[in-house]
Amino acid sequence: MVNEKVIILTQARIGSTRFPHKVLKKIGDESLLSIHLKRLKKSIKASKIIVATTFEEDSDKIVDIALHENVESIKGSTDNVLDRFYQAAKNEKPDFVVRVTSDCPLIDHQLIDQVIEMTIQNDLDYGSNILVEEFPDGQDIEVIKWSALEKAWLEAKLPSEREHVTPYIRKNADFNGGILFKAMNYSANANYNQVRMTVDLPSDLETITMLISKLGMDESWKTYTDYIVENPELFENQKIVRNEGYMKSLEKDDK
Repeated sequence: MVNEKVIILTQARIGSTRFPHKVLKKIGDESLLSIHLKRLKKSIKASKIIVATTFEEDSDKIVDIALHENVESIKGSTDNVLDRFYQAAKNEKPDFVVRVTSDCPLIDHQLIDQVIEMTIQNDLDYGSNILVEEFPDGQDIEVIKWSALEKAWLEAKLPSEREHVTPYIRKNADFNGGILFKAMNYSANANYNQVRMTVDLPSDLETITMLISKLGMDESWKTYTDYIVENPELFENQKIVRNEGYMKSLEKDDK
């Protein structure tokens, strides 16, 4: 691996229609955001982590948690998330940016490093484990070459392409029949996409709390997944359609 500069950007905001202030919710003494950041800091392929937050009321609480974890934070647009993401990264002049979201407290640092390695070794514009959705919801990882992110920032016009970071890249990637970007999927080698480890509802928080109480905060995505699969009552929390926010953005494209 050449000495490419890789940074992780995690999106974190106060507002949420279904579960406001969710990243501030605590399990024991730790907020979901602090658990998330502690796990990100274990990555050995990324040199820096930045929390990309907003100017919303109470967003300083996100800044304070990041500061406590010795992680930089930058505020940006609430609705134009592509711009917030781009502005948060541009001064770093990275070669690759890893996109994750802070409502995924149990994101796996080893999985992040594996997707980074695949992306760099294959000289991809975009490498992720979501082009084919086999991993649990809550383990989504996207690695974007800086030149591809900048091209998307300059050219993306539709609401769905700016309210989210990567739709323009994914739509125009060779993986999906496009010609602008070279992309590859990191496979789980089995289908776990029915498993939820993200937090969109209070019931999701109950699942994460249960996982941490039984297994601790430092296990792999697969260990947590196996526990959920072996305890079917946790599937009662599967109440949200995956990528529902993106689907709602698509509805605005024709207006």
